[in-house]
Amino acid sequence: MAGNAEINGVRRVSLLLALVGLHACSHRTVARNDDADRATVVRNEDAESPAPQHWWRKGVCYEVFVRSFYDSDGDGIGDLRGLTSRLDYINDGNPSSGRSLGANCIWLMPIDKSMSYHGYDVVDYYHVDPRYGTDDDFRNLVAEAHKRGIHVIVDFVPNHTGSQNPWFQSALRDPNSEYRAWYRWAKTLPTQKGPWGQEAWHKSPVRDEYYYGVFWHEMPDLNYENPAVRAEMQKVVTYWIKEMHADGFRFDAIPYLVEDGDVLQHSRGTHDVLRQLGNAIRAAAPESFTVGEMTDESPGVMETYYPDQLDSYFAFGVARAMLQAAQTGEAKDFLTAVAQAKTRFPVGRWSPFLTNHDQPRVMTVLGDVAKARLAASAMLMLPGMPFVYYGEEIGMVGAKPDEMIRTPMQWSSTRNGGFTAGNPWEPLQPDWKTKNVAAQDSSRQSLLNHYRKLIQLRIAHSSLSRGQLTVVQTDDTTGTIAAWLRTSRDEAFLIVANFGARHGYIFIDRLPGLPSGGDDRVESAYADPDHACAGYFFGYAQPRGNPAIQIKSVEAHGFCVLRIRRR
Repeated sequence: MAGNAEINGVRRVSLLLALVGLHACSHRTVARNDDADRATVVRNEDAESPAPQHWWRKGVCYEVFVRSFYDSDGDGIGDLRGLTSRLDYINDGNPSSGRSLGANCIWLMPIDKSMSYHGYDVVDYYHVDPRYGTDDDFRNLVAEAHKRGIHVIVDFVPNHTGSQNPWFQSALRDPNSEYRAWYRWAKTLPTQKGPWGQEAWHKSPVRDEYYYGVFWHEMPDLNYENPAVRAEMQKVVTYWIKEMHADGFRFDAIPYLVEDGDVLQHSRGTHDVLRQLGNAIRAAAPESFTVGEMTDESPGVMETYYPDQLDSYFAFGVARAMLQAAQTGEAKDFLTAVAQAKTRFPVGRWSPFLTNHDQPRVMTVLGDVAKARLAASAMLMLPGMPFVYYGEEIGMVGAKPDEMIRTPMQWSSTRNGGFTAGNPWEPLQPDWKTKNVAAQDSSRQSLLNHYRKLIQLRIAHSSLSRGQLTVVQTDDTTGTIAAWLRTSRDEAFLIVANFGARHGYIFIDRLPGLPSGGDDRVESAYADPDHACAGYFFGYAQPRGNPAIQIKSVEAHGFCVLRIRRR
């Protein structure tokens, strides 16, 4: 037990001496899964998840801002053809190559025709923004991605349109327009403020009236009380599934879809709309994936979005706690957040991440490579579909304003970081000449290769992708070490992370979920740095024969994955 004085001193020694069949375990690295391991995948999913056929139960998703990823035509703006040409970087389709990240999913930030650079003010939901290419360019991207085992999900912006959207322009200029009731209007300025106290009612530029837009005046909210709006947005998602061949959607800003009197977020109407949209997508493509942006960190609020709306939601509370642990060295809040997610959310249906396109980048927040490596390690060993923001894997930096969080990808030390032959739409970060993919590609200890190896390990073992999660209690008194198990029928992995700046020691007198008195062995599956967990011993503690483990030294900011399986 963490902080339990009874485990210390004489009692700890007696427990260690009582271990039966104690094994001193080697530090060799586990190879990729063999055929016998792969054969258990379906059985494990049958036991641990209700939808064994879903690809998103096993994998990692890579968030891409197309505008900043790779420019194929020299106009300074990334495009779909550029992204297609760089798919091998994300996944080359060869699980044993080790030269790609190994992600089996990409999330594209908005590519619909829109008003601004970021794309969250859509003017045409049915076509690709010409700055990024054509509809056929997108279909070709999907086809090439599928050849490599990559699924493509696109950003869907259901809460609001851009002010230049023809629907809104018609409603704005013609009170008798068929689109008038697609938005919310008021003859006088309502006293009601927005959900975070902001001004949400905006003066019409055409006549003496006001319209509702929760984010700002250029993004008028759609009125989901109108059945025609619901039908149209169901038509949009079905079109992208059936005609554009997308594999799913990331839903933007979902809490604000329906206002119910003074309830401006998380309303019953919002849940009804999400349920209808989710059902429409699943009907069109049963193996699709939907993930929602719901930034409220309260587990109680997030619970209301299950079980039958979207497939998953970003775990903002877990993300904040992970970064805080890496930053401060204190593991308590991270363990609490993970335990709450495990207890209160459906298995495998919450998505871990570190930061995204709206937040300062990981390396800017932590300012330290060792801490960034540890945060990534923890995140990629959690259940659900993890998300990695492009450039995170090479330690790109960036802080507000948003444009500086979304700067061009740093591919090499050549002109413009290898992003474009023209003038980039936004300057690269100052460190691009030394911090880039080419510089890290062949370095075994680089951050990039750290991400590659962790993702490949996760995908190779069903325990790490779909296995059960159990937070483990240890005798650590420093408050810096976190430990948890990922288990399936045939194997288990113990993950240990020392968020602190000093070496630690742990003894775990009971590994829950493992059979007592068995004949298991322990071996190193991954360690960062190489000897992060030194001198570990595994056995069965008397009198009940509970599986137990001692790790004599856990390095500062060290991380290790220990595989436990039958002999």
